[in-house]
Amino acid sequence: MKIFTKSAILSTGLIIGLSISSFAQTPLSGFMQGKKGGGLTFSLTHENYKSVYLVPEIVDETPIFGSVSTNSFNIYGNYGISDKLDAVVSLPFIQTVGSANPATLQGIRSNGGDYSNQIEGMQDISAFLKYEFAKVGNVSFQGSLGFTTPLGDYKVDDELQSIIAIGNRATTLNGILLAHFKDERGFFITGQAGYSARTTDVPDAILSELKIGFAADRFYIAGQVGNQTSTSGTDILRPGFNNDFTATKVNYTKVGGTIYTPIDGNFGISVSGGGIVDGRNVGKSYYGSAGLTYKFIYKSLTK
Repeated sequence: MKIFTKSAILSTGLIIGLSISSFAQTPLSGFMQGKKGGGLTFSLTHENYKSVYLVPEIVDETPIFGSVSTNSFNIYGNYGISDKLDAVVSLPFIQTVGSANPATLQGIRSNGGDYSNQIEGMQDISAFLKYEFAKVGNVSFQGSLGFTTPLGDYKVDDELQSIIAIGNRATTLNGILLAHFKDERGFFITGQAGYSARTTDVPDAILSELKIGFAADRFYIAGQVGNQTSTSGTDILRPGFNNDFTATKVNYTKVGGTIYTPIDGNFGISVSGGGIVDGRNVGKSYYGSAGLTYKFIYKSLTK
C-alpha cells in the first residue's frame, strides 16, 4: 500500500458535479498540484428540491412539476503545468426529473405544448488556468481565468419546460482571486471571490466562497459556504418577466461539506453533501454525492 503525504491528499482538488442551480461556483481549490501532479475525479450526485425561493416569498411546490430531482455524473481533471500554474477541466452529464401529474402534462400538450417530466444530456464544459502569483509565509495568493460553454444541444427556450432545463446555454468568462492559508497541523482556510460575465440574456454574477478544513495524512474534511449574486435580471412571475427563465436574477447562498480519504495506491474516495439555504429564483435544494479519484503521482512520507 502506498502512503500519501498531506500534500498528496490536499492536492486532490475535489469537485463534485452539481446541477445548474448549485454548480455556478467555480471548480477551484486553494491547493496547487505541483509540476506534473494532478488527477481525475469521477462523481455521482443526486439533488432534490420542492420549495422554490421566489419573490417575495418561498413557494412550497415547484410550478407544474411539483418537485425536481437532478442526477449528475461529473468528470473533473486537474494538472500541474508547473509548480505555480494549474489547469482545471470539468464536464457534467445531467438528468433532471420532474414530478408533474401526467394529466397536467397532457393538458398542456392539448393546448399546443410538448412538456416532459425528464430532460437529460451533456451540459457545459468548464476550463480554468490558475496561477500562484505570491506566497507570504503560510498564505498563498492565486489568480484564475476560465470559461464555461455549452457542449450539449439542450434547449432553454421551452417556456415553463425550462424549469427543469439542464443548463442556460450561456458562455461565461470568469476571473477569480484566491487566498489560501495552511499551517503545519493541516488546518486550512481558502477564500475566493470573482466576477462571472455571461453571454446571451443570462445575468452576470459575483461569486464568492469560504472553505475551512483539516487534512491529516490519510484524512481530509472541509466545510464551505458559497454565494452567487446576479448583477441584473428579472424575477419569475413578477413585472418584466416574459417566460425567459435564463434572464432571471439567480441569487443563492449554499453550504456543504466534503470528506476524502485515499484507499490504496493512487486511488481515493469522497462523500459530500449540502444545500441551498437562501436565494432568489432558485430551488431550495439538498444534495449528496460520492466520488472516486485517481491521482497521477504521489509522494511517500519517507521522501
